[in-house]
Amino acid sequence: MERKANFVKVIATFSIFASFCALAQAQPQRSGGQQAAPHVVRPPVGRPPPMRSTQERWRSLPPAARQDFRRNAERWMRMGPEERRIMRERENLRRAQIKRETESALRDSGLPLDQEKRSQFESRYIQERRRMEQTLRQQIENERQQQLPALIQQLKREFQLEPTGSATAKPVESPKSGK
Repeated sequence: MERKANFVKVIATFSIFASFCALAQAQPQRSGGQQAAPHVVRPPVGRPPPMRSTQERWRSLPPAARQDFRRNAERWMRMGPEERRIMRERENLRRAQIKRETESALRDSGLPLDQEKRSQFESRYIQERRRMEQTLRQQIENERQQQLPALIQQLKREFQLEPTGSATAKPVESPKSGK
């Protein structure tokens, strides 16, 4: 029962964290870094309006996303403080890299945008980039799955041909290596 209570605490903590992150991203900024008045807060174009509660956000996730979240929350709970620190640093580096690349894309576009349009451009760039990277990861995984049976068969032939007791086997060149 205690494990279930801890799991619920983890989910609640991550949900609250995700809500704060979503709120922070959804608040438009005035030029000069000041926040706009609360009654003027609008979600960026292309984003749905913020959900009313964490439970609604949770229910709106597809089952696969819920499962991923649970798996990540459990993994986070098993991590020690040093591992968590390293993960936070990696995430900060990743975000900084994306920020630099987003700013570069905006510069390369040559568009003279006001702060609101700039924010929309950045949001859309990040959204489309995330979608593109997910598609590329999926393509790579599909190609890997297609190539694995041939690799296994090749290794099976190589290791069946080896005389038993041989200490070292001469590696066979891959047909794609070009050697």
